[in-house]
Amino acid sequence: MDEGPEGTALRDHPLRYALTNELHARPFTELIAPEQVSHFGMLSPESEVAAERIHLLALCQRYGIAEVPLGATHFAADFGAFRLKWERHSEFTTYTFFHRGPAAEPFAEPASARVPRDWLDGLPGQLLVATHIVLVAEGAPALSADQLSRHFVPESLCRGLMLGGVADVWTDFRIHADGFARTLVQDRGMAPRQAGRLVQRLLETHTYRNMALLALPLAREIGPEITRIDKSLVRLTARMKTLETTADQQRLLDELISVSAEIEESIAATSYRFSAARAYNALVGERLTEMDEQAVEGQPRLSEFIERRLAPAMRTCESVAERQHALSERATRTADLLRTRVDIALEGQNRDLLASMDRRARLQLRLQQTVEGLSIAAITYYLVSLVGYALRAAQKAGAAVDVELWRGLSIPLVTVAAWGGLRLIRRALRRNGD
Repeated sequence: MDEGPEGTALRDHPLRYALTNELHARPFTELIAPEQVSHFGMLSPESEVAAERIHLLALCQRYGIAEVPLGATHFAADFGAFRLKWERHSEFTTYTFFHRGPAAEPFAEPASARVPRDWLDGLPGQLLVATHIVLVAEGAPALSADQLSRHFVPESLCRGLMLGGVADVWTDFRIHADGFARTLVQDRGMAPRQAGRLVQRLLETHTYRNMALLALPLAREIGPEITRIDKSLVRLTARMKTLETTADQQRLLDELISVSAEIEESIAATSYRFSAARAYNALVGERLTEMDEQAVEGQPRLSEFIERRLAPAMRTCESVAERQHALSERATRTADLLRTRVDIALEGQNRDLLASMDRRARLQLRLQQTVEGLSIAAITYYLVSLVGYALRAAQKAGAAVDVELWRGLSIPLVTVAAWGGLRLIRRALRRNGD
C-alpha cells in the first residue's frame, strides 16, 4: 500500500504522482539566439510506438546517451552536435532538433543536417510536418526585402510581433524545395524561456494545423456520398404517400433500415477524425492567442493567415458532420412515421379480424341453437321409441295398454325433459368455463 505524506497514515491514490507529474511532462526548452531548429511530425499509430522507442534507443546507443525511460512520452537529451526533444502524442510523434550557433545564411545549415541521415531516413511513421526555424540573435542586421524574397515566397509572406513585441516572426507557410517549411524569428529581447516557449508554440501551430486539416480530404470524399444518401431518403419519404399494401410498407421499411445503416456507417467512419479536427483546431487557436501577436503595418499577420485558411476548412468538416447527424435524425423520424403507419394498418387488420371472429361466433351460436333444436327432436324421437317398445312389451305380457295412445301422450313430456336436460348441461359447462 502506498504511504501518504510523511507523518500521516493517508493512502495515496495510485495515479496521484502520475497526474501531478503530467503538468511537468513537456517543459519548454530554453533557447538562446542564435539557434537552428528542425522539427519533424510523424503520423504513426499506437502499433508503431515500440518501433519508435527501438529507433530512438539506437540513436542513444550510437552517441552513448542514457536510454529513454520505459513508458515515457517525452525525452530530451544533448547529443553534442545537436540536442533532441522527442514527444509521443496520441496520433503522432514529434522529433525536434536544436543546434546553437549562427549560420552564414538562414536555413543553409539546419539542425537536422547534423543528425545521422540514415537514422532520419528510418523514422517510423509518415511525415506530416517538417519545418525549420531560425532564431536570429538580438542586434543582428535585419534581413532586407531581397533577402526575405530569397528565403520565402513573397505572395504568402506573413509577419507578426510576438510576446508583446520581443520577437519578430516571418513565415510563408510553404513547403520549399528542401521539403521543409520555414520560419524566421528575430530576437528583440526575449528571455531563454520565452524563446523556447515561442518556438514551441510556433511548432505546435504547424503540427496541430496539419492534424486538423487531415479531416478536410475525408469531408470532401464523403460529401457526394452524403448527397446520394440524402436523395435516396427523399425518394423513400415520398413513397410513403403511395403505399397500398402491408407488403409495400414492409419493403419500404427494409429500405429505410438499409439507408439508416449506411448513415451510421458513415458517421462511425468519420466521427473520430472530425472530433479530433475540432480539438486540434481549438489548440491552434489557443497557441495563436498565447503568442500575443501584434500586426506589422502593411503585412498580414500569421494568425490572420492561418484563420483565413483554416476556418473555412473546419467549417466544411463541421458542415459534413452536421449533415450526417441531420440525415440520421431524418431517417429515424421517417422510420418512426412508417412504423406508425404500419401499426395503424395492423390495428385496422386486427379490428377487421375481431369483427370477422365476432360474426363467426354469432353464426356458430345460431348454428348451435339450430343443432340443439334438432338434438331435442332426435332425443325425443329415440325416447318415445323406447317408450313404445316398453308399452308393446307390457301389452304382450297381458296388460290392456293402448300403445299408440300412450306414445303420443309421452311426446310432450319427453320433449320437455330433453329440453330441460340440455339446459342443465349447458349451465354446468358455463359454470366450469367461468
